[in-house]
Amino acid sequence: MKHDHSQTGRATDRPVETVQYVPGENFAPALSDAEIGAYSTLALAHIGDGIYELMMRTALAQSGVTGAAHLHRETVHRVNAPAQSTAVEHILDYLTEQELAIYKRGRNAKVNGIPQKAEVAEYHAATGLETLFGWLWLKGETARLVELFHLIAEVL
Repeated sequence: MKHDHSQTGRATDRPVETVQYVPGENFAPALSDAEIGAYSTLALAHIGDGIYELMMRTALAQSGVTGAAHLHRETVHRVNAPAQSTAVEHILDYLTEQELAIYKRGRNAKVNGIPQKAEVAEYHAATGLETLFGWLWLKGETARLVELFHLIAEVL
């Protein structure tokens, strides 16, 4: 996807002809703040959702959960709005001012729907967490992601 910021300053979606990936350390892209600014809040949350789930799947597999069905059940148990809301409560005091601002930006984003098994506040908190993880990932802050995930793993 290419972004055209010449008119509005906002990203515009275009058909994807080829996927481009700018490699960084540990597969994280390490984009600048200006480049990350082109992403909508929900786009950051979309990326963060994938990162969070991958980290959880990896942690579960490293903990000895190796069967596909068991791995899936344990992942679903931990990667959902109520669980992620609990995770956020555990890490809020550890966030920097900038991380807290990104979390709040995600938490306050207008979403199109709430899953049936989640309360509105839980879903917004989960979206904030995913936004933070997406933002950290795109910045290439993998060490910080691991640090926050370790805190989360203590309660989930």
